[in-house]
Amino acid sequence: MADKPRDVTPARQSGKPASRGGEPATTSPRSEIGAFLSKVKSLGPATGAGLRGRLIFALDATMSRQPMWDTACRLQADMFREAAAIGGLDVQLVYYRSLAECRASAWVSQAERLAELMTRIDCRGGHTQIGRVLAHARAESERKKVQALVFVGDAMEEKLDDLCQAAGELGLLGVPAFMFQEGYDAVAEQAFREIARLTKGAYCRFDPGAANELRELLRAAAAYAAGGMRALADLSARREAGAIKLIGQMR
Repeated sequence: MADKPRDVTPARQSGKPASRGGEPATTSPRSEIGAFLSKVKSLGPATGAGLRGRLIFALDATMSRQPMWDTACRLQADMFREAAAIGGLDVQLVYYRSLAECRASAWVSQAERLAELMTRIDCRGGHTQIGRVLAHARAESERKKVQALVFVGDAMEEKLDDLCQAAGELGLLGVPAFMFQEGYDAVAEQAFREIARLTKGAYCRFDPGAANELRELLRAAAAYAAGGMRALADLSARREAGAIKLIGQMR
């Protein structure tokens, strides 16, 4: 892995930042997880036979995100473990922080290497840069197919129309965005749901600091990226709670 993640080319940005506030939604995070898993199950195969999955793992690294960053650093190993028996997974870390910093790591195939990188990164104050994440995911998939984008964040402070355009372009390449929202910000929820819809991905909210809920989501996303539908069925056969909810809601 390169010592320093590379800069991500800026996407078009405009419009007035949105507030981080918002009224709590009424749907429970646990039911959202079930809905997310059901959505993932409806997607087609992610990779061809004998190919490793490629997943972009993108996180908001602005100041308020330090506790979740630390949690994600611990949980990311579950993605590799879940994918190992399926065919393997290559992961690229993408993060943004400060006023205009958005970086991407090299592609890695081991949890230890990703954890080493993540522990060297500290969260810093700034606004969201989700548009740049989407544009980067599109560019990466144009070079070599990316099976899924996973984004974890709690806010959106960009122009929604611009994000929708970027999401639509990503969707045309067949890259589903799995948008995982921590907390109940209504502005973020609206944007995350639209991005998921336009990319034919999925949206899910989890309680603040709920590591187990996030773990379920990351494992499901990794299973899809590495092995598609069959891998998710295997999760259910092992009595994984999230996958059982998935199949139950699809019937």
